[in-house]
Amino acid sequence: MAATADFVAAQKENRRNTMVLLVLLTALAALVGYLIGWILESEGSDTMPAVSALGIGAAGVMAAISVGWSLISLAVGDRMVLSMAGAKLIEQQDAPQLYNVVEEISIASGVPMPKVMVIETDALNAFATGNRVGNGTIAVTRGLLDTLSRDELQGVVAHEMAHLANLDTRYMVVVGVTVGLIALVCDMSLRTLNWGSTQRRSDSKGKSGGGILIIVLLVVAILAPLAAKAVQMAVSRQREYLADATSVQFTRNPAGLISALGKLAEKAAPFPGVSRATQHLFIVNPIHEFNSKTPALLATHPDIEDRIARLRALGS
Repeated sequence: MAATADFVAAQKENRRNTMVLLVLLTALAALVGYLIGWILESEGSDTMPAVSALGIGAAGVMAAISVGWSLISLAVGDRMVLSMAGAKLIEQQDAPQLYNVVEEISIASGVPMPKVMVIETDALNAFATGNRVGNGTIAVTRGLLDTLSRDELQGVVAHEMAHLANLDTRYMVVVGVTVGLIALVCDMSLRTLNWGSTQRRSDSKGKSGGGILIIVLLVVAILAPLAAKAVQMAVSRQREYLADATSVQFTRNPAGLISALGKLAEKAAPFPGVSRATQHLFIVNPIHEFNSKTPALLATHPDIEDRIARLRALGS
């Protein structure tokens, strides 16, 4: 019972921390909007306003776009990802063992039975998606079905069911689209600064405040996407650890997932339908291999050896 209580506490803490991160990312988007509005208002005046009304309006627009974009992605994002990956809905007779394993883990986890899909590729991988616990989908590759034993398959399915139970699929979509929005706006800001640099230099003579604002925006436009991406990667890695641990809670058998991760580390590979936009959703990254020396900014997943070591510690 103590172990279960620890899992529940970890899930609550993870959800709380994610909401804090989402608020920070939205605030970062609003900051970029405010600086853009402040600069635009300053360039149209001989004096730099202490508080920019245009900046406040731009910040509100950025925050609203961030929230609206996230809501739209939550509504249709799962269908888009499944379509991009080429996942096909199956019934029990199409893959009896997979279907039965999903049913077992659904009962063990208390998560409503998700839809089951298969991706026709020899690569080994799996992912879950869904905007709420009762509307989830688990997709696995044909290569994974043909390679893993039942215990290994059970460990992978439990890992993906954990993502649904912990609402990872919802939060990662929101974090992902917010990071994308920040990167898009900052890129546009840098292009605008570069395009109008000559005009600004001629118009900014005697306006040191406007020049300072432009420098501040330039720094923010460069650093904000990097900071946002680092946050996204950190959230993704922590959720993989939590899903591994929750998988053991569901199966009571860490050996299955340990063995599965070992095979996935050897045979995970890119396949049509995966991209940088969706790579963080899979149980192992299908595009890049990460280890303990990979910079945190670049790693969507923890080092597999570290994941295996943590699972072995749970089983000891």
